[in-house]
This record gives sequence, C-alpha cells and structure tokens, in this order.
Amino acid sequence: MSTRDRNVLLIAFAWLVAIVATSGSLYYSQIRHFTPCELCWYQRIFMYPLVLILGIATFYGDARVRRYALPMALVGGSISALHYAEQKIPGFHPTACAATPIPCNVAFVNYYGFITIALMALTAFTLISIALFFVREEGP
Repeated sequence: MSTRDRNVLLIAFAWLVAIVATSGSLYYSQIRHFTPCELCWYQRIFMYPLVLILGIATFYGDARVRRYALPMALVGGSISALHYAEQKIPGFHPTACAATPIPCNVAFVNYYGFITIALMALTAFTLISIALFFVREEGP
C-alpha cells in the first residue's frame, strides 16, 4: 500500500470519527435536549470544524491536514480530559463553569458508571489524534 493510500485511509477514519462525534453531540443537544455546559461548548469548537477540514482533506488526499487538524484534536482532547476529571474525580472542583447555569461536573449520561459525554468526546479526540499522528507527508 502506498503512503498516499495509507494517508487517505487514516484521514478518512479520522473524518468518520469526527462525523460520529458531531452527530452524537447534536443528538444529545437537539433530540435529548441536554443543555451543553461551557466545557462542552469548547469541545464543540474544536470538533465541529474537523468534520469539514478532514472531509476536504480526505477528498483531496491532503496529508498536510495533519499540521492543523492534529493540534485541534489535541487541544480538544485536553479540554475533554479536564471535563471528565471534573465529573469523576471527587474533590476536583469545576474550574471553568462553576458559576454558570449548567455546571460542568454534572454528567447527563453515565453509561456503565463511567461513560459520560466528556469521555465519549475524549475517545473521539484520541482516535482522531492517533490517526493523524500516523499520517506522513509524501517526499518530493
């Protein structure tokens, strides 16, 4: 398999993850009517553009997408990790939205006692980051 073909598969995988994550986010807010907290909004700021950016990169087979999509995924993942810590670590007090109407330490969903929306977002950002980490630009 050529480097270009491998890159396209990795970018397409990252794009699919971003689509699923964005769809899940919209499902919880628009269908289930969960009001996003402040950290949820920050995570959306980093996830939603990845759908468009990675989609275009997949279409054109552009490995240079790694330069700007990987930092977005890493920052978004860091926010998700902070959000999950606020939800699951006892005594870890909310930092970003303690005084907002929707506190960040409230988990609207808690599947199996540990899967929250923040963990789902962290998983998506991690998968995107790993895929983009292995994308390599082709030499001259």
